[in-house]
Amino acid sequence: MQTYPKKRIEIIAEAPLLRRLTARLDEAGVGGWSVVPILAGHGHGGDWSAEGQIGTATQMVMLISIVDAARLDAVLDAVFGLVSGQIGFVTVADVAVVRPERF
Repeated sequence: MQTYPKKRIEIIAEAPLLRRLTARLDEAGVGGWSVVPILAGHGHGGDWSAEGQIGTATQMVMLISIVDAARLDAVLDAVFGLVSGQIGFVTVADVAVVRPERF
């Protein structure tokens, strides 16, 4: 089966930022994205867990999107201003897809 190269963007951010992030992705012409809750982690501030949290103010999410490499810089520019001063991070990885028209 033939595959096609694309870029996978993962954004780990605080849940209250999600609506603004997805709006920026939509404005940048990203055709789709998925959101996954983050249950726990470890970083510069030590261990973190969502266990026992009552509200969403301190919850974390992972937003995943796949884009064409030609659009990567525009998408990163659109979201970086929101996440640069927040807890979290952005990663980009090479992936292969089987239906390139969807990205």
